[in-house]
This record gives sequence, C-alpha cells and structure tokens, in this order.
Amino acid sequence: MSEDIPLPMRARTRRLVQTELTSVAQDLFVAQGYDATTVDQIAAAAGMSKRTFFRYFPSKDDLVIGKYDLFADRMAEALDDRPAEEPVWVSLRRVFDITLDYVQDDRQRARNDAMDEIVRSSPQLNARYLERMQRVQQLLIGRVATRLTGQDPDPADPTAAALVGAAFACMQAARSAWFASDRSAPFGDYLDTAMAAFQTIRTTTDRGAGPRSG
Repeated sequence: MSEDIPLPMRARTRRLVQTELTSVAQDLFVAQGYDATTVDQIAAAAGMSKRTFFRYFPSKDDLVIGKYDLFADRMAEALDDRPAEEPVWVSLRRVFDITLDYVQDDRQRARNDAMDEIVRSSPQLNARYLERMQRVQQLLIGRVATRLTGQDPDPADPTAAALVGAAFACMQAARSAWFASDRSAPFGDYLDTAMAAFQTIRTTTDRGAGPRSG
C-alpha cells in the first residue's frame, strides 16, 4: 500500500480559498438567488477582486460544481485517515460523518438545498454534478479495493464497488427516513441503523447459505 503524501502548501492554500469562496457564494445564493448573484458580489463579499476570483474558479458555474469536488476530496481524505486495521464497512460509516452537518444543521441544510436546486434547474450543471458524484464513489472505490487486498485495484473485481455503492445507498435511505421522521433523533443514528441493517442482512445471508456441495 502506498504511503499517504500530504498536499503541498500551495495546494492546501488554494483549497482553503476555494472553500471560503464557496461558503460566501452559498450565503449569497440563499439570500438573493443564484441568477441575481454576480461574480463581482461574491468576490467583494470574500474580500478579493474579480480578477483574483477567476484564479480559483473560471466561472460562477464552476464554483457551484467545485463544491462537489471539494466534497469528494474531503471524503477521500476522511477514508485515508481511518486506521488501516479497521473493517472497511466501519470506515465507510465514519467517512459519512462529514455529511452530518449538511443534513442536521438548519443553516447548512438551507445552503445545501439551495445549491442542489441550482444544479437541478440547469441540465448542464446537473450533468456535471452527476459526473462529480461518480468521481466521489470512484475515489472511495479505489481506496477500498487497496485496503481489501493490499494491492492496486483490480478493475475486474466488483467487491469494492459493491461495498461503496451499498454504503451510499444506506446513506440515501437514512436521509430519506430522517426527513420523514420528526427529526428528534440525530441523523447519525439513522445512518447507524441503515448500515447496521445491511451488515446484518449480509451476515444472515452468509450463514443461511450453508456449505456448498461439490
């Protein structure tokens, strides 16, 4: 397994600025709408010039999509930070902890919902969003495959993709159930229940299969 290589200072600084710009822009989008918000306003709110803004994002659309790139990187880094000896399913559950505020915190959820609505309303942005979501899973699949085998991922082995896909399905099921509830319990509890249910079903199925003959 290859050693983790920390991001260079310049890359970390760039990511911090992109994160700040995205946060500032989301607040403006929620307050006055996407179409009514200009790059000039975003740059001014972030305390920089329009020219400086374009060093980090080529356009306002790229800023919106950039949010999902940052999210993908955070999830990949969260998985990298988990102990190597930890069961992969447990590690994936812990990776999803970074989504808790996006669901539970009212302000974060309002910003996230506003961004999702912007993306859904634009076929071009929605297509780019779907590509980014695929990238999120691919980043995790490669890491999970390496952790399972200690070797480079084998494209012919579906195990890692199945585990990551199942984990994301559990997260979506938990999210739907939490929104349908009175929300008195933390979203994390729903995540725990969904992922534990999958693990229980998988274990029960394995036990029920019994030894194969022949």
